[in-house]
Amino acid sequence: MAKQTLILSLWLLAGSLFTEATYYRHHRYIPHFYRYREPSTNTENLLPDVANPAPEVSQSGNPTYPEVPEVFHPAPEVVHTIPEAFHPVPEVVHPAPESHHVLQVPDRNRDSRVFYGIMFDAGSTGTRIHIYKFIQKDPVELPVLDNEMFHAVKPGLSEYKDNPEEGGNTIRQLLKIAKKTVPEEEWRRTPVVLKATAGLRLLPLEKASALLKEVREAFEESPFYVPENSVSIMNGANEGVLAWVTVNFLTGHLYSNTRRTVGILDLGGGSTQITFLPKSKKTIEVAPRSFTAKFNLFNHTYELYTHSYLGNGLVAARLATLGALGADAFPGLDWKVFTSSCLPKKYREEVKFGGDSYKVSGIPGGYAGYKLCYYEVMRVVKGNFHQPYEVKGSSIFYAFSHYYDRAVQTGLVSKPGSLGGVVEVRDFKKKAKEVCNKMTKYRAISPFLCMDMTYITCLLKEGFGFKDSTVLHLAKKVNNVETSWALGATFDFFRNFNIHQD
Repeated sequence: MAKQTLILSLWLLAGSLFTEATYYRHHRYIPHFYRYREPSTNTENLLPDVANPAPEVSQSGNPTYPEVPEVFHPAPEVVHTIPEAFHPVPEVVHPAPESHHVLQVPDRNRDSRVFYGIMFDAGSTGTRIHIYKFIQKDPVELPVLDNEMFHAVKPGLSEYKDNPEEGGNTIRQLLKIAKKTVPEEEWRRTPVVLKATAGLRLLPLEKASALLKEVREAFEESPFYVPENSVSIMNGANEGVLAWVTVNFLTGHLYSNTRRTVGILDLGGGSTQITFLPKSKKTIEVAPRSFTAKFNLFNHTYELYTHSYLGNGLVAARLATLGALGADAFPGLDWKVFTSSCLPKKYREEVKFGGDSYKVSGIPGGYAGYKLCYYEVMRVVKGNFHQPYEVKGSSIFYAFSHYYDRAVQTGLVSKPGSLGGVVEVRDFKKKAKEVCNKMTKYRAISPFLCMDMTYITCLLKEGFGFKDSTVLHLAKKVNNVETSWALGATFDFFRNFNIHQD
């Protein structure tokens, strides 16, 4: 009898140890992406639900008779390569290989987790750094967008096409700001990404590549996490889609069950974008194939009307109006003077764009004013834009970048630092007439103000086909976050939207 009791005790002890070992293995090493949970309906500034949500972590104890744990399929203890859709919750376990980390399940009892993302916007007129701070309050809840730190330097990277090393130094200066903003203990797992736009798209491939190489070297010298393909030239379709994601996220429309969203108009220095979610199938059906894009978000596929017009940004349009865009490919640029009735008669200066210098002037013995200027600008716009089917309706659009900047400079909306304002397309036309017919008054602000306001008016009316009564929301920030594609691109990095064109 004693022998049978001893055998039974040993059998029970072995079973208990096996159960504890199973509990430890399954709850300590199961990667976070094996569990599923429903997305939150909270409409704060929340990071869209990641494709690989973090799991619940069971609390371990020392029970006399351990409970049978929830059964998972066994997961081997492996070192995972950091995926493209990098999830911020896992910690780096030291020492870690250069391109790998061990995934750790977060502890439910730990304090709120803070993580960061760094996105560089290398535009044609300047380079901007966006440093986003997110808070993971609980493993089963969505991270909250806490704040953004923004800083910009001029000129843009494209101005250093003949001195790429100096271009790399501008990135190093911005990385110093990032080091001051992101706590040192977060550096190694904070991703740093740069996406270049029209400025580098307009450069010859070899010059653009040399600049990107310098940026990569600057990133590698930094203490931050440098993912694969961290430095790239973004295509125009993605630029529009990601700006649309940013604005609709910040305005709360991405969490709405009604699928009411707002369109976006972005006017950069080298290119301009229009993006919106069509209400009518006809808009998609009659649009050129390259003018639509699909992406996945919240288990839903969005199909947007979107297009980027390279060479039609505000600064590029100035050169086109003057007849100077592309003139650097021909001899005689050093002595040629480009004139326009959009400029003050006595104005004569040298301007730079894309690393080249151009001599520009008003017409001293000629005429100037809105009508003549509009005629010049029309040659740049007319016939070069597709007019979407729906823009003549009542769609709501947010306009930013140079739309906002010029509206502030001319007093169309209130001063910088405010929330912007709401205007109609006809308000741009009215203000353009005032500026062009009073060039002397506005020259101190910018000698190009008449040309810029006239171009914006012509772009909206003759280019995109908006009605005079179309309402535009002009904004630099929404909820204290910059209205640009950068936040959308950060989301796309953390979870792949799979943006594609058919």
